[in-house]
Amino acid sequence: MSTTGIVFNIQHMTVHDGPGIRTEVFLKGCPMRCRWCSNPESLDPKRELGIYPSKCIGKDKCGLCLKACPKGGSPLIFTEDGVIIGSNEQCLRCMSCASACLTHAIKAWGDVMTVEQVMKEIMDDRVYYESSGGGMTLNGGEVMVQWEFALELLAACKKEGISTCVESALLCSREILEKFIPLTDIFYTDIKNMDSAAHSYWSGAGNEQILDNIRYLSSTGISFVLRIPVVPQVNNTEENIRKTAEFILELENPPVQVQLLPYKKMGTEKYASLGRPYPMGEDYNMLPRQEWEANLKELADIMRGYGLPAVEGSNHIIRR
Repeated sequence: MSTTGIVFNIQHMTVHDGPGIRTEVFLKGCPMRCRWCSNPESLDPKRELGIYPSKCIGKDKCGLCLKACPKGGSPLIFTEDGVIIGSNEQCLRCMSCASACLTHAIKAWGDVMTVEQVMKEIMDDRVYYESSGGGMTLNGGEVMVQWEFALELLAACKKEGISTCVESALLCSREILEKFIPLTDIFYTDIKNMDSAAHSYWSGAGNEQILDNIRYLSSTGISFVLRIPVVPQVNNTEENIRKTAEFILELENPPVQVQLLPYKKMGTEKYASLGRPYPMGEDYNMLPRQEWEANLKELADIMRGYGLPAVEGSNHIIRR
């Protein structure tokens, strides 16, 4: 029987998460709860429904979702504004209602796919990898949540001679991480905050295991990129950046790049579709572009002062 995983997106022709032109596969499920996360549909490892009430034309004019639901539509509630979901816990997560919805008012977040099905999409882009030095990037959610499926997919890529990148927060056991090393060309990981208590408050988990895994990753000699999501009022202080730089300098082998990424308030409509509030608060907004660009440059300059290959943003060439 073919191994299956739950994939919530396959993005073609990406250029920011690895060398060249890539196909990026996003797996569902994440053990962390970063408050600035722009992909809330990635967090739950199970399939779930996203509801867009304004697209619904009403059960009197349509009602196909009710007819498709094996529970008679019990998770669905109709209001004057359109359909909403009462609770994903009431739902069988069969996605029949999403398949039946003609106006896309109900969206299935997550598809059950075999390794062969995902590989077909990856192989369709092979000509672009060959011309650009690209390949496949595995992302999440958190890749390590579906580690068995991820390993099989990476092995299938290697068999076809396709370059592989893995993006992971590294909140996983050393035993699992070790299995990824021979199947991955470049790792992307991040350091959200050097203070473990602050890391736990803003991301839902402490940083001890993450930092230990970064040390191990560095010791293997594998190429890796470190990213810092720079979030105002969370980690954009000189003290945090200097502590991060000092940690990086202690690593056995340095990262290929240190990328400082700006906070962007994205995904709020997806939180609404899942019936969840935006964790940073609806009033939390981005700084004006001029301010965050200046802040990013200031912090990158500090890192460069330590001799580190720090850059602002992810739009920089990475070579294998």
